[in-house]
Amino acid sequence: MGMIGLLPEGNYANCANGYKIHYLDEGEGEVVVFLHGSGPGASGYSNFKGNYPALVEAGYRCIIPDHIGYGFSDKPDDVDHPLSFFVECIKQTLDCAGVDQCTLVGNSLGGAVALGLALDYPELVEKMVLMAPGGLSDLPEYQAMPGMQKVFKVFGSGEPVTPEVMKDLFATGLMFDPAHATDELVAERMQVMQIMNGHVMATMQVPNLVDQLHKIACPCLGFWGMDEQMMPESGLMKMVKGIPHLRTILVNECGHWVMVEHEGMFNRACIDFLEHG
Repeated sequence: MGMIGLLPEGNYANCANGYKIHYLDEGEGEVVVFLHGSGPGASGYSNFKGNYPALVEAGYRCIIPDHIGYGFSDKPDDVDHPLSFFVECIKQTLDCAGVDQCTLVGNSLGGAVALGLALDYPELVEKMVLMAPGGLSDLPEYQAMPGMQKVFKVFGSGEPVTPEVMKDLFATGLMFDPAHATDELVAERMQVMQIMNGHVMATMQVPNLVDQLHKIACPCLGFWGMDEQMMPESGLMKMVKGIPHLRTILVNECGHWVMVEHEGMFNRACIDFLEHG
């Protein structure tokens, strides 16, 4: 594994659909796949660098892909990005990595991708960890959320995204405690911003999956930050009432990034869920 700037470079899956998806592949054992959220400069490593090493240490093989359009994965600007495209790219990446059963850990967009994978490939997904997943509300509800408004403003303004703008977006839009919006995090995101194009954000379409949730048969663990600025709180109860085998941890003093703001608790809860269900 090499480093490009601040970010580690791992493997590239040559997907059957013709795209290349970058992923880190660490440790040995049962497979846990970490699916990151969207946003400016997003990558798997930046979302989960505080989490996957603890699971590697606990005896799991951790795969951390960058979604199509993000990180070091391909960034096509000539195709739309519906949820099904993200799902297809992750499924084909796991095919390349030789994974036929795994636990999915997904936040935000990655949570919606996890739900999509569990619905389309139930035999693939043994367990699922969801942190404020997408796919639980309609677009107008998301657009009303203050954090989401900030993201759209930052991305849609045509102004260059500076480190200062990025830091403010994280400190006020994604986190309860702005101390977690570190210079290192901002620098990681800025690095990916240099190679990103706006097309993925502009054409991303995540359907409302609420009426499908009852079909999810695997055990699930949910997290929801009570100071969430990105996801409408109505989504919480839709998730809780919709997914049959779900236990949910509500986290006070927590925004959209439970795995960053409450790293130790999150890691311990995931390991307990993996080992004991």
